[in-house]
Amino acid sequence: MTKAIEIESFSYTYPDGTPALSGVSLSVEHGEKLVLIGPNGAGKSTLLLVMAGFLRGTGKVRIDGLEVNRANLKKIRASLGSCLENPEDQLFMPRLFDDVAFGPINMGLEPEEVTKRVTDALETVGLAGMGERAPHHLSAGQKRAAAIATILSMAPKIITLDEPEGSLDPRHRKNLVELLKTLPQTLVIATCNMNFAAALAERVVLVDDGRIIADGDPKKIMWDSRLMAEHGLEVPGSM
Repeated sequence: MTKAIEIESFSYTYPDGTPALSGVSLSVEHGEKLVLIGPNGAGKSTLLLVMAGFLRGTGKVRIDGLEVNRANLKKIRASLGSCLENPEDQLFMPRLFDDVAFGPINMGLEPEEVTKRVTDALETVGLAGMGERAPHHLSAGQKRAAAIATILSMAPKIITLDEPEGSLDPRHRKNLVELLKTLPQTLVIATCNMNFAAALAERVVLVDDGRIIADGDPKKIMWDSRLMAEHGLEVPGSM
């Protein structure tokens, strides 16, 4: 069977010559909930951008069996949806309905199917009946949920999320954890919040200095105090 994500010996250098990723290899199964942890500047966000085809480097990247290249980009972005670090970057229409409908409309779906997808997506993220609301009037937690709805409406197999808990208070963070746990899609989540990671991760990949340092059981990695300290992180529960 094809993997959800396959990355082989991938390296990427920023235009100014700074190395961002060095020889990264990573395989993600369909249905996995994988959390990328690491300090700020470790390469986590860059790795998510590579998965979505926004950055090109050396090495191989495959999404649901398709090699990431210009010819496959449209199909890949139908399979993989990206939630950006700032949800307001994905909310730009006057009504929430229009934001969530934007993807399905551009997929060429019929109006009835678009409406169904929007309704289902808003219900899934706890925003049922709020389609007429202006996105800028939503709370931080509601904006994060709305950004996820814009991805869910396109029915991707894989969702990547960059620091999704940022700016959320404890109540909305808990709500987000519960939402993400219920989603059937493959999830790849980047965060430097160890408590958030511990609440979600079935598998953890520690990234630092553009390299994969550790990959496996969250308990063995995240509760290794020496390993965490070496990479500027804390064990869950110590913050």
